[in-house]
Amino acid sequence: MKEEKKGFFGRLVAGLAKTRNNIVSGFESVFSGFSRIDDDFYEELEEILIMGDIGVRATEEILDSLREKVKENKIKDPADCKELLIESIKEQMNVGETAYRFEEEKSVVLVIGVNGVGKTTTVGKLAGKMKAQGKKVIMAAADTFRAAAGEQLQEWAHRAGVDIVGGQDGADPAAVVYDAVQAAKARKADILLCDTAGRLHNKKNLMEELKKINRILEKEYPDAYRETLVVLDATTGQNALVQAKQFGEAAEITGIVLTKMDGTAKGGIAVAIQAELGIPVKYIGVGETIDDLQKFDADQFVDALFDVKTEE
Repeated sequence: MKEEKKGFFGRLVAGLAKTRNNIVSGFESVFSGFSRIDDDFYEELEEILIMGDIGVRATEEILDSLREKVKENKIKDPADCKELLIESIKEQMNVGETAYRFEEEKSVVLVIGVNGVGKTTTVGKLAGKMKAQGKKVIMAAADTFRAAAGEQLQEWAHRAGVDIVGGQDGADPAAVVYDAVQAAKARKADILLCDTAGRLHNKKNLMEELKKINRILEKEYPDAYRETLVVLDATTGQNALVQAKQFGEAAEITGIVLTKMDGTAKGGIAVAIQAELGIPVKYIGVGETIDDLQKFDADQFVDALFDVKTEE
């Protein structure tokens, strides 16, 4: 595990390079450029955080926490604020242990998100991860809207060695979920992973579709724990936040998966989403392979962002 963690941390450090250049280099100049901690100092920090896609609310909370720590520890030198700032950002992002309850009991995981964010790939990677933990996994190809989604998921099912239900273009997504639930019950699956369509431009249809799927799950699979993950593309920055809000109106989202963190200078969005929506980032993706999707670890993320050398 340590080996994998270490490898992922390395990829995360590399993947966050653009974000780091965007945010951290700004911090360094503030820490070294100011001779005292005053309003101007905090204002500069605020600007860097907001420009780094950390978002207004998270920025305010991080700086409030920093001010308190500075006062408590009677700190006078701006250079001594760096550790405290890192600590404040970590506090802002902590998701807590209960975030992964769906791994521990019989559950159904709905994965939603607009097309092109890496949703189907995320479902495939999650299936591989759960299977590797010794879980019996069934996938439901309920994204029947996008022609290649079913085939793509079929390929992942094959790769992960898990069963798949559905995959016909144009089929009723709710019917696919119904069939998948029957299969999950018959085969005593631990986890049912559903890939669902992401059509935000027609929100009414999306809402109706998700409601229908939820009704089926309530009726046919009431004893399964429910997890709804929305997949967002980190490269879209604030737009990802807008999408998360819109999906939040259509479904009860329990967690966020942030993909493509390696291609963006907007990695700060991970902090913003959590603060603005109160929904934890649960997984983070920094590349194409199955190991490039990992549980989100706030400490690890912030250390990688600041390229803090972690003790092994």
